[in-house]
Amino acid sequence: MKKEQRIKGVLDIYLKWPIYLSIIVVLMLGAVAMYPRNAVLILSVFVVVYAIIAVIIYHVKKDELLSSVMDFATNYGQVQKEMLKHFEMPYAVLDETGHLIWNNDAFDELFHVDGLFRWSIVNEAYGITKEQLPSMQEPVEVTFSLNDRDLRIRLRRINLDYEENNLIDPDRFNGSVITALVYDDTEMNRVMRLNSEGSIATGLIYLDNFEEALQGAEPTNAAIVTTLVDRRINRYFSIEHSGIVKKLGADRYFVVMKKKALDEIVEDNFSVLDEVRKAASGFKITMTMSIGIGTHPGDIDQCNTNSKMAIDAALTRGGDQAVIRDEKFHYFGGKNDQTETTVRVRAKRVASYLREYIENYEKVIVMGHSLADQDAFGSCVGIHSAARHLGKECRIVVNTITTSIRPMINIFTQAEDYKEGTIVNSDEAIEMVTDATLLVVVDTNKPELCECPKLLDMCRNIFVIDHHRQGSEKIENTLYPYIEPNASSACEMISEILQYIDDRLQIKSYEADCLYAGIMIDSGNFSTKTSGRTFEAAAYLRNNGADVTRIRKMFRDSMESYKARAEAVRSAELYKNEFAIGVCPAEGLESPTVVGAQAANELMNINSVRASFVLTLYQDKVYISARSIDEINVQVIMERMGGGGHLNIAGVQLKDYTVERAIEELKMTLDSMLEKHEI
Repeated sequence: MKKEQRIKGVLDIYLKWPIYLSIIVVLMLGAVAMYPRNAVLILSVFVVVYAIIAVIIYHVKKDELLSSVMDFATNYGQVQKEMLKHFEMPYAVLDETGHLIWNNDAFDELFHVDGLFRWSIVNEAYGITKEQLPSMQEPVEVTFSLNDRDLRIRLRRINLDYEENNLIDPDRFNGSVITALVYDDTEMNRVMRLNSEGSIATGLIYLDNFEEALQGAEPTNAAIVTTLVDRRINRYFSIEHSGIVKKLGADRYFVVMKKKALDEIVEDNFSVLDEVRKAASGFKITMTMSIGIGTHPGDIDQCNTNSKMAIDAALTRGGDQAVIRDEKFHYFGGKNDQTETTVRVRAKRVASYLREYIENYEKVIVMGHSLADQDAFGSCVGIHSAARHLGKECRIVVNTITTSIRPMINIFTQAEDYKEGTIVNSDEAIEMVTDATLLVVVDTNKPELCECPKLLDMCRNIFVIDHHRQGSEKIENTLYPYIEPNASSACEMISEILQYIDDRLQIKSYEADCLYAGIMIDSGNFSTKTSGRTFEAAAYLRNNGADVTRIRKMFRDSMESYKARAEAVRSAELYKNEFAIGVCPAEGLESPTVVGAQAANELMNINSVRASFVLTLYQDKVYISARSIDEINVQVIMERMGGGGHLNIAGVQLKDYTVERAIEELKMTLDSMLEKHEI
């Protein structure tokens, strides 16, 4: 049975007086009924009596009533204050500057503030600055450690209305106070660390170019190297880091380890990559390996999936590196030049896939990267040649015709069999897209660098062919990503593919010129990243009518471009006695970024220069062209700054940068990577 709450004293009388006065109203009604002729007089008398009683109650009992209300509020506030005082979580009230106004016992026990004059939460020991104190809009949380405890303090600003509150001096608190509530996350963080350290990571290890590396070696040396490499891998993962290694084949391993062991390996920067390379090089055998490791707390299947994604990323970036995949990709190693592979099995398979896809779709759209260069446009021409042979309509997307590709476009469009409308801009290409359209992307694998990124969202069928290393940002939902960092150029890759599309395929002489020009420019006249495959591709194009003299005449420079390139070389500084940094003037040039890239190539002819960087300000962006020969991997440097590319040829585009700021950012990146021995 619910117990009735009782109210005593003046407050009880004040609440009941309307009941008492209602008796007077009843008597008034009775009197009016008995003497109807004197009703007005009777009503007037009763109203006067009612008013006199109400005035007496208001004036006589007001002070007693207010006193009772204040006693009630005081008792209620005291209960609330006692509850906060003995609240188990540390709680305090601070002024606007972070100085203590009031705190409970738990707060005092944690921070030992009792007796300290003007104690403040703004303290270097807690990592809280005056700027971190909260505004009126949002509360602020700050984490810090104190006495081996992981603490999290939540600060919230509360506004005070001084016109209605005279209990706090407005001159002292300026209209607001700050409440501080402290959470102890020590135990939770300990459990999370134990869970993280105890979680499993799985990995796949592939020995790059295993068969090719041992093919020309003496049998005895091959056997010794195989044994040494096997021992290094097992010792590193099994003995040094308490993992489990299972050999899947002559050149493949499966690894299982704890997350804690993986953290140790990351701290060691995967030194096993260098150990394996050195072990083989002692016998004059070039052998590298790729490592792909996947993690995902509590899900071993997802770990395995992530490890497969990681090893694919390592291989498409050229091998000789480790990749970790959790929520994103993390790259390690890849500082050395990759070994060229002579196996053409993959090129044949890609040619078969590409032919099948072209035949199954009504039309083909091909595009390279924005501000297309010779390699990008030459690759587009190669895909156009394959589509033409297979009887399919093909469109090439080019928005800006720069001086670097204008001679190629003139040759292409002036051919007798050229069909009007083959070269289109982005808007025209977008209008042509249907469900039966195949999109081929060449010479780039980054979505934001494509000539028309919107096509990537509109087309569900995408085929990628590129010779740049794949980064964390890639084109999603591709039918087949053919990425070969060992190739000198995308034109080399497509020239290989054309040989296997169909034995009857005969490319035109002007198409061969465009492909040959792409190889020639990207390989620096066959001096950079060339292999036997490069010369075989060039020979194939020569047999199909490519004319070197005609190509050389096609790419002679204008006087303005030559002077700008010379100025970039003349004004270059030698940073750290090994990095050439120059600025290419863009004024008066139609394609300043191309001239900047040429200047970067020129700087590599200077003795003692290990890597060159030329900056060009063009269309509100700073373009950096990076080049090296074999000592520095410029791709990892540019990737650190948000770009990418190839081991010897890379670049980045910096938006909203000045040239001076870009140079400073470049130098800071070089300093950081040198200090950490990453280059």
